Amino acid sequence: MQPGRKLSSLFILLTFFSSSLSNTFTITNNCPHTIWPGTLAGSGSPSLATTGFRLDTGQSVKLTTVPGWSGRIWARTGCKFDTTGAGKCQTGDCGGRLECAGNGAAPPTSLFEITFGAGNGQDYYDISMVDGYNLPLLALPRGMYGGACNATGCITDINRGCPKELQVVGGDQNQRVVGCRSACEAFKLDKYCCSGEFANPNTCQPSYYSTIFKKACPKAYSYAFDDGTSTFTCKAYEYDIVFCPNSNGYTLSINFLALSIY
Repeated sequence: MQPGRKLSSLFILLTFFSSSLSNTFTITNNCPHTIWPGTLAGSGSPSLATTGFRLDTGQSVKLTTVPGWSGRIWARTGCKFDTTGAGKCQTGDCGGRLECAGNGAAPPTSLFEITFGAGNGQDYYDISMVDGYNLPLLALPRGMYGGACNATGCITDINRGCPKELQVVGGDQNQRVVGCRSACEAFKLDKYCCSGEFANPNTCQPSYYSTIFKKACPKAYSYAFDDGTSTFTCKAYEYDIVFCPNSNGYTLSINFLALSIY
C-alpha cells in the first residue's frame, strides 16, 4: 500500500473510532422568545462543554459527550444576567447563574433525561414532568446503530390549561402563566411526592393532578412511578432536543408520538 493510502486509511479509521466514542445533543430553540438551556451531569459523568447558555429564536447548539454519560437538559425562561453571569430566571433557574455548574433546575421545569449505553448497551431516555412543566419539548434520536427508535416529548402547552393552584405567574404586566407546578411541589404531601408510606409503585398511584399532565402528554413522565409508558430505549449517535416544536413553522409530517424513526 502506498504511504498516501496508508495515511488516508488511518484517517478514516481514526475518524470512525473517535465518532464511535462520542454522542451528540443538538439543542434547538423553536420558541418565539429566547431561552437559556441548562445541563446537569449525573453522578460519575463529566459535565458537558457548557452547563448553561443563551439560545435565541431559531438558534441551535451541538454538545458532545462520551458513551455512558447520564444527565438532564432543560430550558430556562425569563432570565436576566449581568456581565458576570449572575442573575435569575422565571422558570428553570439553577443557582442564579448563567452556567449551572452542577446546580439542578428549580421546578417547575420540563426535563429531558438520558443515560447513554456504553459499548452495545442501550440508551434510556425520557421526558419528565415530575418536577412540573414550563415549555413543550421534543426528543428525536438520530443516527441509530440499527432498528427503530421512538421520538418522545410533550408538545402541548400545559400552561394554558394549568389548574390555578399549580400556576406560576410571570412578573410582567400581562401576568402570564409561565409554569405549571407538580402537585408534589405545590402541596408537599407524601401521596403526591411518592415519599414516606407512598414511596413504592403499589401505594403511589396517579392523582387527579398527574392525570392532567398525562392526558396532555401521554408519552412523558407525570409522576415518579410512571415508568411503563414513559421510558424509551435506543442506541443512537445523536439526539435532537427541540423546545417549542409547534412554533415558528416547525412541522412534523405525522404525529411524533406515534413515530418510529429508521
